[in-house]
This record gives sequence, C-alpha cells and structure tokens, in this order.
Amino acid sequence: MTTDEGTDMTRRMKDKVVFITGAAREQGRNHAVRLAEVGADIIAVDICENIDTVSPYYPLATEADLRETVRLVEATGRRIVARKADVRHLATLQEAFDEGVAEFGRVDGVVANAGITSYHGHTWELPQEHWQNVIDVNLTGVWHTVKVAVPTLLEQRRGGAMVFTSSIGGLKGIQNVGHYVAAKHGIVGLMRTLANELAPARIRVNTVHPTNVDTIMIQNPGTWGLFAPGDPEPTQEKALTGFSSLNLLPVPWVERDDISNAVVYLLSDEARYVTGATLPVDAGAAVK
Repeated sequence: MTTDEGTDMTRRMKDKVVFITGAAREQGRNHAVRLAEVGADIIAVDICENIDTVSPYYPLATEADLRETVRLVEATGRRIVARKADVRHLATLQEAFDEGVAEFGRVDGVVANAGITSYHGHTWELPQEHWQNVIDVNLTGVWHTVKVAVPTLLEQRRGGAMVFTSSIGGLKGIQNVGHYVAAKHGIVGLMRTLANELAPARIRVNTVHPTNVDTIMIQNPGTWGLFAPGDPEPTQEKALTGFSSLNLLPVPWVERDDISNAVVYLLSDEARYVTGATLPVDAGAAVK
C-alpha cells in the first residue's frame, strides 16, 4: 500500500456525520472512536441510567461514561454532540438527533447499536417486564432510530448508510434468551424491508451479527451461568469452555474492534453496493 492509499484508508469517513445509539461505552463507544479516527463527526446518545430488569445482571452506562466517549472522540480531532436519550422514547431521541444535525448540518450514517439483555430461564418463564424491556430497546429502539433519522437522509438527497447491531441470535436460536433472540431476528426483517424501501434513494441498510463480544454484557455472572449451566457460582473461567464451544474458530469471544471494523466498512464507500446484508463477525458461530 502506498502512502497515498494509506492516507485514504485512514480518512475513509472524512467529514461524514454518524448517529450512534448506545454510545456511552463498550461497542457503541468503540464504534464512535473508530469512526472518528477515520474522519467522521459523531452524534452520540445513550440512556445513561439503569433499567430495572437489567441492572441485577450488569449495570448500564452512566453520564460519566458518555463524557468519556466525548473525550475520546475529541482526542482524535473530530467533533461530537452527545446527549442523554433513551431509544424507547421517540420524542427525546428525535430531539437529540435534531441537535446533532443542527450542529453539523448533515447526517450520513446511522448505527443502531443500543441493546440490552436479561437472564431468566426458558422463554415461557420470562416475566412480562423482561420480555417487554428487551423488545422495546432492542427492536422498537431500532425502529425509533430509523424513524428519527431517515427523513433527514431522504431530504438531503445524498444517500447514506445504516447499520443495525444484531447478533448470531439474529440468525439462529439460542436457549434461555428468547426475548433477545426474537428482537435480534426482528431487526433482520426490519433491515431487509428498509433496504428495499430506501434503495431508490441510495440509502443502504445492513445488519452486523457478532458472536459474544468481550463487553460487560457477557462478562457478568448471568451470562457466565448460561455457559456453565448448573453451577451455583459461575465464573468467567468456568464459562470459558462453554463460550468457546459456540464458535468454530478456537476463541471464546471476539473484541470490540472486530465489530467496529465491520461497522466502518458497511458505512464507508468500500461497501457502496452492499445492502440488505447480514454480516457475521462471529468466529463461525452462525454455521456451527
């Protein structure tokens, strides 16, 4: 690769603006920083508070976490507008999005990343509130993200790209997380429909499907228990064999950078003819 080619690669989102949900930490923060590193400005939102069906298993992000995302993006030399907003609340999400567009004058990409899970046994044993919260965040939250962003993308008449964070659970069944799997499958149907609807406007829509990613969503006793069933005191070490058994490649999980690299590709012009795709970043889990 020549120097000029290398420069192009590191600026492949130059002066684009990307709207990211769930951006205060973990995958969302990683996507924001990675996109900033390749030239994008960021509109970032996160709930920045706990949800009562999730917090017994792992805490959600805080306002301090969102401020750290701001610091890390600004350290790349790019700009960011960050707001506290819950993807379940359409009006609040719209307001945050509109503030970002007012600041930057445009939007080019969308990453619907916000997601939660909880652990409560078989699907028919799930309490109503567990089911509803996961569906509301992981599926309705993606629809809300689409609803606030697509009118602006259409009005601009410059095309664009959207990426929804699904899961291997959007391509196959996984026991004991039926609400999560249902939502992640639903995202795929939403993506495929939107890919058809938005193609005439040159707006591409795709999903990315990670296996387990090394984040707090899996590094907690609830998830360890799924992969060390029957153990009354599950630990990461006890769950390692179970984690690894999910994947074809001999790894227990992938890293946040692996998913961010896929997101950058799908948003960039390198993927200019990729739409309606379900891109696994899963160490072979979907075909095992």
